[in-house]
Amino acid sequence: MARRKRQSLAGSGAEDDVNLTPMLDVVFILLIFFIVTAQFIKEPGVAIIRPDVDNKADAKPLAILIAINEDSEIYIDKKLISPEEVGFTIKQMREDNPRGEIVVQADVNSAAETLVDVMETINRLDGATAINISAKIE
Repeated sequence: MARRKRQSLAGSGAEDDVNLTPMLDVVFILLIFFIVTAQFIKEPGVAIIRPDVDNKADAKPLAILIAINEDSEIYIDKKLISPEEVGFTIKQMREDNPRGEIVVQADVNSAAETLVDVMETINRLDGATAINISAKIE
């Protein structure tokens, strides 16, 4: 009789445990889902001091980001690009992201001529493309 009590006690203990494996499976699936669907913020790759403006509109996060630093050097996707390569580089990025907006971040101390040249190059590629100029948010 003593043996039967021990066996029944040992057997009932295993059945009372909560099985966490299905819950962990769901947690990992949700984690993978959120990592895959997350939109990452693009950085220009150089420090830029943006000008203040009166009208501020937010751009979509999956934009083609062009940065012009204080030395009027052009950076696209954190790479230094010569002014002659801007059109070719934008064409390549348009193939990967055809609906992405173009955002230009120009430093306050950069030459306006460089900004105008970049904007003219974008207009030559696609005149219907809206060019967003990034400004500092206060």
